[in-house]
Amino acid sequence: MGVAEELEGMAIRYANQAIELDKKGKKDEAATAYQKAVENLLKLVQVQPDYNLNKIYIQRINIYKTRIKTLQGLWIEAPQDKEDLEGSDTEEKHANLEGFLLKEQTNVKWEDVVGLEDAKRAIRESIIYPSLRPDLFPLGWPRGILLFGPPGCGKTLLAAAVATEIKATFISVDAASIMSKWLGEAERNVARLFSSARKSAGESPCIIFIDELDSLMGIHHNEIGGERRVRNQFLKEMDGIIDKKNKIRVYVIGSTNKPWAIDLPFIRRFQKRIYVPPPNSSVRLQIFKLYTKDLMLSVDVDLKDLADRTESFSGSDVLDVCQSTQLRVNSELFDSGLATNRQVKPRSITMQDFLEIVQKRRPTISQDAIVLYDKWSGAFEAL
Repeated sequence: MGVAEELEGMAIRYANQAIELDKKGKKDEAATAYQKAVENLLKLVQVQPDYNLNKIYIQRINIYKTRIKTLQGLWIEAPQDKEDLEGSDTEEKHANLEGFLLKEQTNVKWEDVVGLEDAKRAIRESIIYPSLRPDLFPLGWPRGILLFGPPGCGKTLLAAAVATEIKATFISVDAASIMSKWLGEAERNVARLFSSARKSAGESPCIIFIDELDSLMGIHHNEIGGERRVRNQFLKEMDGIIDKKNKIRVYVIGSTNKPWAIDLPFIRRFQKRIYVPPPNSSVRLQIFKLYTKDLMLSVDVDLKDLADRTESFSGSDVLDVCQSTQLRVNSELFDSGLATNRQVKPRSITMQDFLEIVQKRRPTISQDAIVLYDKWSGAFEAL
């Protein structure tokens, strides 16, 4: 497991732990877990400063920092009353979505998403073409898109790329922000989220991107009241968005690594369900070319051979291989004491450097997982 992947995994674990503690009212322990999640995400951004998804990580950092302040009594709790879900002016002041949403236009381009031609085609047909010529779609078009598949294979990049293509406002949200108690009842967060999206759509299309969808819409056998209300509110909002008579330019793109954990009523709200599979050898070669284009490579580096050797590696795994190889060569320069001289450059990266890194790596996607994805895809995929 690479440094970036390990940091991301630790951040997710601490965040999930914090949410569970938060639900139980254990404020001090939850604040500590949120802080650990923040620390790991900050390290992750520092390790890969030019990574396309850093804005998403920074957004989550801000979410967790806000929640820590709330738990420590530095924020005023939102009132618990029976007012309409849209809330009063006072509530809107306390519940400003800007505090925990990434709401802006993205700069991820189609060329940043290597391979995934079937997924790209389905998204073009569902979102891009109707945006260009809505008059050609009298029956409406899909506004609920579910991207499912193993982690690290490009689901978030796809969502961000289509937002760039149609110049849409990109609202990214996760379970922590939706379930946050400091904004009042969690279903109010859902209503405000969609209200904000509808207002944004008046000027330009708006995409609501929900990562780890299964954590919000998963199958529950023992729901507590708050969870049930959140789920019902989300179904209500989704029904309003996907109504074919409604020409609103709001899209909901959900991403999940566990599609089998999503409850059937939610699956039906996503008219397009798109499998984002692990890259094959040909696509891995393209990914290696993308991530090594700015590196100094020796003439003996055979990227095709590396692509063949990295069977079952995700795109994120390939990035980690390239990043770790670069770190290995740069470390030699620092260890030599010459790095302070900016005129001195690291040596070229050799094939042996890559091979030694690859030999120490294992793919993060198991064959058992692939079987599960293929089975679910066969039952529910809708391109």
